[in-house]
Parts: sequence; structure tokens; C-alpha cells
Amino acid sequence: MPFFKLLSLASIGLISMAAPAVADTTVLKDVSVIDGTGAPLKPAQTIVMANGRIAWIGPASAAHVPAGAKIVDLRGKYAMPGIFDDHVHVGNMHDQDQNSAYFTKENVEAALRTYAAYGVTSVFSAGTEKDLIFPLRKAQREGRPTMARIFTAGEGIYYKGGYGGIPGFNRPVSSAAEARKLVDADVAKGVDAVKFWIDDEEGTFPVKMPYAVSKAIIEEAHKLHKKVVAHVYHYNDAKALIDQGVDGFMHAVRDKPLDSGFLEDMRSHGTWQVAATLSREASYAYRPLPFLSDPFFTKGVSAQELKLLKSLDFNRKLRSSPLFKYYQPNLDMALGNMAREAKAGVPFGMGTDSGPPGRFPGFNAHLEMEYMVKAGIRPMDVIVASTSAPARFFGATDQGTLAAGKLADVLVLNKNPLNDIRNTRAILHVYISGREVRNINQ
Repeated sequence: MPFFKLLSLASIGLISMAAPAVADTTVLKDVSVIDGTGAPLKPAQTIVMANGRIAWIGPASAAHVPAGAKIVDLRGKYAMPGIFDDHVHVGNMHDQDQNSAYFTKENVEAALRTYAAYGVTSVFSAGTEKDLIFPLRKAQREGRPTMARIFTAGEGIYYKGGYGGIPGFNRPVSSAAEARKLVDADVAKGVDAVKFWIDDEEGTFPVKMPYAVSKAIIEEAHKLHKKVVAHVYHYNDAKALIDQGVDGFMHAVRDKPLDSGFLEDMRSHGTWQVAATLSREASYAYRPLPFLSDPFFTKGVSAQELKLLKSLDFNRKLRSSPLFKYYQPNLDMALGNMAREAKAGVPFGMGTDSGPPGRFPGFNAHLEMEYMVKAGIRPMDVIVASTSAPARFFGATDQGTLAAGKLADVLVLNKNPLNDIRNTRAILHVYISGREVRNINQ
């Protein structure tokens, strides 16, 4: 007997009829669905999750609930795909101290569990990862993870004397030939995309990566069928990289407004604003941070970390940095440029640069979405940028939307995020591979 009315034979094939499959079936009943495609909200839907995937989704009135399934009544609640933060750095932090010595399996997994608790079910870690990230990712993809899914750039590439990476861990390159070899090595390990840095951090580093080196990285990665993303700051660098064929930027341009020619260049080349990292700029600009008493934030950090963040000495030191004067203008410019890109039809995702000091796993994703709305982007478009858009960019065709056959990574909310994007914080349930994981509000 089929599980659902009007269920096609192809859909039935997604679910084993054996007893173990029924025992591993969860039905999200009578929930309003935001499917991640940009389609209008669908009220009174039922989602059936079996063996880690969405076996069926459709009107609650058409669903036939299988015997033995776990039923979760969600009348008045909202479901969307799990959030995909497409710019993070995992594993190198402990209580606001960043050091590659912290990069252990245990520390990486702790970060991925924190992301999951905040409803972030996938992340792209954009460089500074040691090789142990690859077997961890392999185990996830062969099984059913109970933490955020990891995508990785591996080590990442920066130029000798320039900005990028973590001192003592990342190996700098000093020529196009060295850059090509490092691309080859990263691709051989199985990176999901190649990442490089081109910046001088407001002139505090003596050099930036030469364009001949960035060109070599992009050409070599594309020859090996890998996308390339770049840390950028300056308009001129970003413009040069577009013409060289870079696939996306991991930060907004922050030194000058984007003009129509720049935006047309992005559109014609298919260049993505993979991540604008608005919350990164905000985390630098405001000291002390304005959310240190927010329970949604405090539940995600240790008591020692919170004490440090509130410390007067800690905040005085940050405010006394010669770079501090740039942070508010950088935020303002990033907001304006993100708005210009969205209006011009440039494809974009959502990324936070969380993980390093001052940017917090999971929490910053919700802050980022809030700032994207402040930039003038509609909540629905922000949700698409935070779910299906990153999945599309990284070729993760089995996730990012709520549809039959997709991975059952689902975020259930008490409030409608289309009314107020801050309602993504009203987390009731987080499911990864159809299994509920502990969320930050529990």
C-alpha cells in the first residue's frame, strides 16, 4: 500500500517499504513552507523525511502518513531549508584566540555542531584548513551527519608579504609557477573550490598578490574544473579579477562604490558576490558589540569568551587599533555595494567570514541576513541567498531547497521570516538528514 495519495512510482522508490525505513520516517505535518526557490510561501504543507531525504512534500490534505512514522504537528509554524553560510573558517579558534594549533577534529566538529544549533546546516570553510578536513568531509558525505555539512577550500593561497591565511600555517607563494603547483595540490586533495587572498589590509602589508599570480591561479583551477573565489577589498583588484575569470568574491568591495560598468562586467562574466560579509564589517565597527546580552548570542559562546568580549581592556585595545577608523566606512560601503549588486541582478549568496575573532559561528549568519535586509534586499531574496543560491554555486544539487529527493536539512521556525528576517532566530527544530539536532533555543 503506498504511503501517500497520488504518490508516483518514482517517488515511492525514494522510500524503502521495509519496517526500518518506516521507523526512520518523520512527518512534519501542516506547516507553512518557504522552499528556498523564491516561490511564494505555501501554507498547510506536509513534509515526509525518510532515510535522510525528503521523500514527499505537498499539501497536507493529500498526504497519507505511514504507520509507525514520527509525526510532528506544526500548525502555525514555518519550514525553510537549512541555512548555508558560504564563507566561514572552522577549527582555529578558542575563546577569541586564533591559532592553527587548535585545528583538531574535535574543535572542527564542535564548531560544526554550533553552526547546526543555529540552523546553519552547511558551511563553506574558505581556507586555513588542515588536511584532516577531507576525511571528516568524506565521512559526512558517506553517512548522515548530525552537524553542519562541510565544504572546504583547504589551505587557500596567499602571496608572500601580502595579507591572507594564518601565520605559521599557510604557505605563501611568490610566483605564478608556485601558485599553479599549490592549486594542483589543493585540487588533488579534493577542495570544493580554490580560494586566494588579494589584499594589503589598508597598506599594513608591504605587497599584494600580483595580477600575474591571480591569473595563474584562476587558469589552473579552471583547467582542473574547479571554481575560484577571492578575498578582495579594492575596486581595482576586483575589476581585474572579473576580467581574469574569477567565479566569485568572498567580501564586498569596500574602498569605493561600484559603478554601472563594474556591475555590467560582473553580470556579463557571471561573477558572483558569493559573500558580502556585512556582519564581519559590523563586528569590527561596533565595540563593545551590541548583542553581548542577547540570549540568542550568549548561548553560543563560552562564559570565558563572553567575559573577554565584555572586558573594558579588550575593547579599548580594539578601538585603539589604527585600523579601527576604517571599519564604519567599510561597513557603509559594503552595504551600499551589496544593494547595488542586488538591484543590478548580480547573483549573490550569504556568507559571514565567521570563525576568526569577533565573528561567531551560527549567530553571524542571522546577523548577516539582517544586514542584507538593511541593504534593501527583500527577505525572500535573502532566504534564497542563504539556502539554494550557495548550493547552486558549489554544485550541491541535492540540497538548498525543500523538494522530494533532496537532503532533509530543514529549519522549523515559530515565526514567519518573510514578515521580519529576524524571525529566523525563532528556531523550533533543526533537522539534518532528517534527524533532529539540538538547537540554540533549547
